[in-house]
Amino acid sequence: MQQSPHSPQSQSLSASAVDSAVPLSKLQQTYAVIPRERPQTPLLDSVDSPADLKNFSSAELITLADELRLFVLYSAGQSGGHFGANLGVIELTIALHYLLDTPQDQIVWDVGHQAYAHKVMTGRRDQLGTIRSKTGLTAFPERAESVYDTFGVGHSSTSISAGLGMSLALRYQGRAQTVACIIGDGAMTGGMAFEAMNDAVQQDADLMVILNDNDMSISCSIGGFSRHLAMLWESGYQVDISDAGEPILCQRPDMQAFDRRKRHKEQRDVPQLEDNLFKAIGFTYFGPFDGHNIPELLRVLSLAKQVKGPVLVHIYTTKGKGFAPAELDPVGYHAISSLPAEDNAPKTEKAAIKPSLKYSQVFGQFLCDKAAQDKKLLAITPAMEEGSGMIEFARQFPERFFDVAIAEQHAVTLAGGMATQGVKPIVAIYSTFLQRGYDQLIHDVALQNLDVMFAIDRAGLVGEDGATHAGVFDFAFLRCVPNMLIAAPKDENECYHLLNTCYEYQGCTAVRYPRGVGTGATITQPAQIYNIGEAVIESVLGTDDAPKKLALLAFGTMVETAQKAAGMIAKYPLSASSCQLHVVNMRWVKPLDTNLIETLIEQGVTHIATLEEHMIMGGAGSAVNEYLLNESAAFKIHRPAICNIGIPDRFVAHGSQAEQLADCGLDVEGVFNQLQNLLS
Repeated sequence: MQQSPHSPQSQSLSASAVDSAVPLSKLQQTYAVIPRERPQTPLLDSVDSPADLKNFSSAELITLADELRLFVLYSAGQSGGHFGANLGVIELTIALHYLLDTPQDQIVWDVGHQAYAHKVMTGRRDQLGTIRSKTGLTAFPERAESVYDTFGVGHSSTSISAGLGMSLALRYQGRAQTVACIIGDGAMTGGMAFEAMNDAVQQDADLMVILNDNDMSISCSIGGFSRHLAMLWESGYQVDISDAGEPILCQRPDMQAFDRRKRHKEQRDVPQLEDNLFKAIGFTYFGPFDGHNIPELLRVLSLAKQVKGPVLVHIYTTKGKGFAPAELDPVGYHAISSLPAEDNAPKTEKAAIKPSLKYSQVFGQFLCDKAAQDKKLLAITPAMEEGSGMIEFARQFPERFFDVAIAEQHAVTLAGGMATQGVKPIVAIYSTFLQRGYDQLIHDVALQNLDVMFAIDRAGLVGEDGATHAGVFDFAFLRCVPNMLIAAPKDENECYHLLNTCYEYQGCTAVRYPRGVGTGATITQPAQIYNIGEAVIESVLGTDDAPKKLALLAFGTMVETAQKAAGMIAKYPLSASSCQLHVVNMRWVKPLDTNLIETLIEQGVTHIATLEEHMIMGGAGSAVNEYLLNESAAFKIHRPAICNIGIPDRFVAHGSQAEQLADCGLDVEGVFNQLQNLLS
């Protein structure tokens, strides 16, 4: 097979750190392009489980790292997916599986962005190209997928808590097994990580935490913790480990080799052993060490795993290591799409098509437009500046932009505190991550009826990231909270105006919109203020004298699907003359337009169907049911048949968004079939 062109890495390990038999040209090669053809990886092809590594020499492990990096590059090009973080932990993954007796010993990954190499090393090499596809591997570690995946992850900052639980359970059962937790410097900013570290010290647990410090989460790491790691780095010293497992303060041997993160110009004094946060908490601290030096990793980790009590090994790595474009742009290469198929056909001129905006871009545009008009607007994000569409806002209004790192709970309460001082905070957050700030939303914002707006991105099914990232519970957990308003726009234009409507409202509001691009709707100016709780009848199909009348109450992006399914019903031979259809854009989940619902029933609606990209249980359809059963006067007399269409009571597996919608019966054909069943 043809290999990708590459050039030698300018920074290589010192000759003393590796076997003399290894030629320097084979050490940590840097690649410029992603290979389209399966590269030759003879050593990697011989590894079907971690046990196959045990007889490898140090030189072979280094060669294996280069083959594994090239294979991950190739596989990511085939499937797309998380990218930079996986390239950064190649050497660490090999070292851990070489040293530990997995799956008896437990390796716990945080988030899982960096677990592709782990999947390859644990018998899933030939399946890696299927990752994130409907019938392929999951994007993150998942217990059902492999015995080597000790804990299912997807959200940040969970590894130390999970690993501590494993360690304590093993100790209780009298089982002597190593538990190693790998956590990034970005994930370490989550409060849950520190809660777990505090408890690990209290429990005097045998736990090895490996801090993978690459100065990145998805974006650049920020805050006091990041500065503390920078101080440890820039001092030029390290806490080494003796053969007896004791900390030894010494000058770092590679202090001149890695200077990419000089964030503080002032000179650092020589630190003491106690001059780090982890030691102060009660962990035995070692580091920082070069996370791309396999012999050094083997030496340090083999000694550290013998140390009793909670231990933290601090390593530094490069996100995107070995792929030059990713090293230069680690944010842009956090995740990639699959390579497009090669097209050798002659190119023809095509008419320019204006691309649809992503909903995050709509939010970003609204944010900048509104901030220019209202100086009270402040915006908060928990480490999702790029994903939430806030880059331009941060550039134009840096003093009004607050990235709080991976700290969703803090983000919500921070907004509450801001709101007490007469400003208008907007919390931009993914639906799946707002789940982590739920107590704060109730106790610190809604209970006090503070003027905070939540811009909830990635609502609904999110495709290849799977169940861990699906935003399918927010209607349910938000609508039961007093003082909350919840808006669900049908397209980009309505999203823009609902953002403006909720911003102008004095109180707790949420605008919920999906991942990806919209329908192509043009955003009209100036920004409008919609009536709170007022729905819109999008279309009426059929005649007034039809014996059956269906009201299709659609929420959010399901309005377009409702329109198409209703059109199919209207053309269906058996129903064309027997059914009248009202397609309603409900626009608001809370408050509902109960006046319109009453009017439709009084006008003789015989069937009501609700449609949402959300769990049926507790969702918007449930809100309609509750109103009809408990409050509707018209329903007590006319009693139309009711059907709720949404996501069934199960976690939806990864796949494309279209595949997930079809799996749930939420594509046009699926909705059409369910409406046909209702009408029959």
